[in-house]
Amino acid sequence: MAASDPIADMLAKVQNAAKVNHEKVDVPTSKMKLEIVKILKTEGFIKNFKKVQDDNGHSIIRIFLKYDDVNKSVIHGMKKISTPGRRVYSGYKDLPRVYNGFGTLIVSTSTGVTTGKKASEKQVGGELICSVW
Repeated sequence: MAASDPIADMLAKVQNAAKVNHEKVDVPTSKMKLEIVKILKTEGFIKNFKKVQDDNGHSIIRIFLKYDDVNKSVIHGMKKISTPGRRVYSGYKDLPRVYNGFGTLIVSTSTGVTTGKKASEKQVGGELICSVW
């Protein structure tokens, strides 16, 4: 059965794999998921990722998780903000801060998917996708 919210499904898979110290996690590919994973990489929440084919020929994103010196996950939490039933939008002046600046807000703007800080710098608002800390 297809997930009704594929992005929330991806976030849950990553968070659950990080809690049990898995080295990697595979998620189905979409353009939005790929952009979110790129942001997680640039913000330092994951080691790396790559796009691969599974046994059935479907494209998947393999995400390599990152841990600190005492083998604790760098990702402490992930929360989906917009859902299919409730979209949340914000102007650039009203973008929320995640854990007083220690987390990252991921926003879908008219210029593409970006972090909350970059959206504020570009002075563009948009749909609040998720927050990661």
